Amino acid sequence: MTSEASDAGTARVDSWIWSVRLTKTRSQAAAACRAGHVRVNGERVKPAYAIKPGDEIRLRHAARDRVVVVSRVVKKRVGAPVAVECYVDNSPPPPPRELTVPIALRDRGAGRPTKRDRRELDRLQDRLQDRLQDWSQDRPQNRPQNRGFQG
Repeated sequence: MTSEASDAGTARVDSWIWSVRLTKTRSQAAAACRAGHVRVNGERVKPAYAIKPGDEIRLRHAARDRVVVVSRVVKKRVGAPVAVECYVDNSPPPPPRELTVPIALRDRGAGRPTKRDRRELDRLQDRLQDRLQDWSQDRPQNRPQNRGFQG
């Protein structure tokens, strides 16, 4: 093993999340910890929390939930092929693009939406949310153990 990766030992959770490329910057990882978006073995943690192999990390980042199990502790940022080997990805698959809520675009200069416009947008969002819930209930629960980095 190199000094960058080891099978034993501990590392800060914010540093590890950044090292295995779950976030783009370490400051984003630390901010996610402070905001309560990072849980280790079910508990909210601070950025300096020490993780070890076997810990389950749940991260809410970029409107997506990531669930990973630490298989190797790294203290410095590593390349993508090495980073994928440092964890087992148990994250749920992202919803299909068709089911994501579209951003309501209005013509420039159209002013504020009227009460009628707002109600139509609310109805549209409710329908899409119902379809998303139906999709999440219908999807199979059998997921592969190590899916690797999905982008």
